[in-house]
Amino acid sequence: MSVRLPSRYEDLDPAFRGRLRPNRPLVELVRRAHQRMTVSGGIRFLPIYGRSGSGKSSAARELATHLPESKVLELSRAAILSEAALLQEVRAAIGRRNKPRVLIAVVDQYEENVSDKSSVPTQFVERLSLLDRGALRDVPVLFLWLTTSSEFQAELARATSRNERILVASDFELVGPERDDWAEIVEETFSFHNQEQPLADFGVLRESIEASVDGSATLGSTIESVGDLLADPDAGLQDLSQYQVVMLWPVTDGHRITRVSGFTDARDGYKLDWNAFYRELNADDRRTLPLSELNRARLYFDVRLVPIAAADLQPLCRDLDDLEFSPSRSYLERFGNSHFVSILREAWDPTSFSPMRERESQRADAAKAWYDGGVTQHPTKIGRRIAKCLRELGLDATHEEDITSPHSTVRADVAVKRPGSQQTTCIIELKAYSTDGTMPSSIKDAIRTTLKRHAQLAGFLARQ
Repeated sequence: MSVRLPSRYEDLDPAFRGRLRPNRPLVELVRRAHQRMTVSGGIRFLPIYGRSGSGKSSAARELATHLPESKVLELSRAAILSEAALLQEVRAAIGRRNKPRVLIAVVDQYEENVSDKSSVPTQFVERLSLLDRGALRDVPVLFLWLTTSSEFQAELARATSRNERILVASDFELVGPERDDWAEIVEETFSFHNQEQPLADFGVLRESIEASVDGSATLGSTIESVGDLLADPDAGLQDLSQYQVVMLWPVTDGHRITRVSGFTDARDGYKLDWNAFYRELNADDRRTLPLSELNRARLYFDVRLVPIAAADLQPLCRDLDDLEFSPSRSYLERFGNSHFVSILREAWDPTSFSPMRERESQRADAAKAWYDGGVTQHPTKIGRRIAKCLRELGLDATHEEDITSPHSTVRADVAVKRPGSQQTTCIIELKAYSTDGTMPSSIKDAIRTTLKRHAQLAGFLARQ
């Protein structure tokens, strides 16, 4: 399993950095410092204390994203030790054209690599005092020094005693995002760096992230803690089930298509989206349900939730009591081209994916009237007819088949055998509810029931 959850700014994807949330106290302090520089000229100096992992580097380096008139420069070791190198880097950053209104020069925890720390603040800050009255007196530069030591921050502040004017604040502490936002930030960071896959797809649920938040001092340490969960060899699934589970949900209009598809990653073959399911759970559900086991069943059985147009089923489901009824080939071919059958055939192609859309027609109106006319009271008959149509299309399908494990038994409304596949059997559960039953709450309840049933089949949950 190759996944990324970067905890340091340097490891973030450059395209993700602009999404970082602004540290508002720092942004406001920098904005006020710039206003003072505009009025009285000269440079300014701000030592910033923050615990390791609080987001100092990210907040400082992304200031230009939130202050468009500024430019951020990370100073090199040479620039900290040499006035000539410092001036060279500052002048190069300002440039000749499109000059920033304020240059923000960042020293990022340089003292960690210095043997004689006591001399660093005095020498550097005294050099800034001279430059403030000399070479940089007309250049608006704000110097930020990031440190994880409050004592070192105090040394930096004291070093400005000969020129207190340049000191923006002596004891500014950067505390990072609100703790309540950490779990969401972790999820966003992981998803962006892993092809939009959620952490739940790797067995790490929001409850586990919240537990890491509660046990961590900073956002950075929270990310590292969640990374440890991802690296735990016992946390992942070591193999995949021989079964795939497909919930087939007939829909009659655009609202129902949207509601059902909203619980899935439609482009990825309608794989069940754990986060969409989780959002529908109420507080009591989140407290009492065995969420870890349900999610494990979702991954283990590759659970899908696939909508199908009632208009594609109606011509196939005439005379449901007639066991000899055979639909016309044109209707079978339309059914064979559905998203549902392409998943059964393992022929899903995301590059040619076209989402289901409502199509107003007499055919659609007739299908809706048929579906609301009482046919949902006979789901076993619909399942039997679907199995027959799948056999007509060349698939090895049976209806009302028991699937048994040492732990439990589930009954597949339709079972499709695929001997040459890794998942040799597809268990189809028909969710033939009336259109009034296709509500987010009822979809959530149906998903919960299916996940619980198959968690018991796999032995993840004991039967009650």
